[in-house]
Amino acid sequence: MLRFSRCLKPPKYQPLSWHRGLATSGDLSAEVGVRDPNAYCSDLIRKRDYEAYLVSHFWPREIRAHYIALRAFYVELASVQEAVSNPTIGRMRMQFWRDAIKGISDGRPPRHPIALAVHDACRHADIPTYHLKRIVDARVSGCSVLHTPTHLTVDSLTAHAESTASTFLYLLLSLLNLSASSTLSHAASHLGVAHGVTTLLRALPYHASQGRMVIPAEITARHGVNHEEVFRKGGHAKGVEDAVFDFATVANDNLLTCVEMFKHGGDAVVPGKARPAFLSGVPTRLYLERLEGVNFDAFHPSLQVRDWKLPWRIWRSYYKGGL
Repeated sequence: MLRFSRCLKPPKYQPLSWHRGLATSGDLSAEVGVRDPNAYCSDLIRKRDYEAYLVSHFWPREIRAHYIALRAFYVELASVQEAVSNPTIGRMRMQFWRDAIKGISDGRPPRHPIALAVHDACRHADIPTYHLKRIVDARVSGCSVLHTPTHLTVDSLTAHAESTASTFLYLLLSLLNLSASSTLSHAASHLGVAHGVTTLLRALPYHASQGRMVIPAEITARHGVNHEEVFRKGGHAKGVEDAVFDFATVANDNLLTCVEMFKHGGDAVVPGKARPAFLSGVPTRLYLERLEGVNFDAFHPSLQVRDWKLPWRIWRSYYKGGL
């Protein structure tokens, strides 16, 4: 596990080229995708979520398409913040997904490739739709286009991560028929928080360039960080590396707690059937290691480059069971 004595920073954050018109019936790519929803979702993940695309190869073949469908749903919701510039449009997009989830629950999904693929996943697995609704609701409350862009406290951000990243992991446990395990659910809760915080750290340079601060105000205030200075100077702003270290420690502590849940004797080994759901812990840990290696300079250019070790680390984690 990381030394975390005082060292961490991410690769240049490349915002996903979010699809901007999925919720509209006139969108050509969406209409084409309706004829083959699984292919549409797979293409979306391949292009916009490289890590999930790598992980997908380690899911059981019979439910791999369902994993991809759920991930495409998650990516689509996360795209709203960057896909819309008007709060009204953002609210309409989220309402579309609220209605879509109700339609999926009632067996009447809308003619939308992701909605159709998620409906198929729900029909073939015991996937509670209230998890889907919880993610939508959390995205509405956390989307800077719709509401405030900054969390005031670590607790409020943790709650948001639990409602999004952790809840997505609960969906994956349901897909694997493992949701009854309290140990796995507890581990997923902490991994989701670690993943959520790490995602924000990786995105810090991008959001700063857009005039948004993703580190909780509780942390930036503790280190005397001036947000406007970060927006102008990036990693050269006073106190920002200390703030990044504190925020990264939140992720690392939750990752450690997740790993502890799997310890038997001296080693922590994720049960074989559950491993696909916990593979997201691999890029989370790898990023934190790289951030530590550049002394927590989240704006360091090396963190903007895709890590060539990631495919191998995912492979090793799947076959050895470690995170």
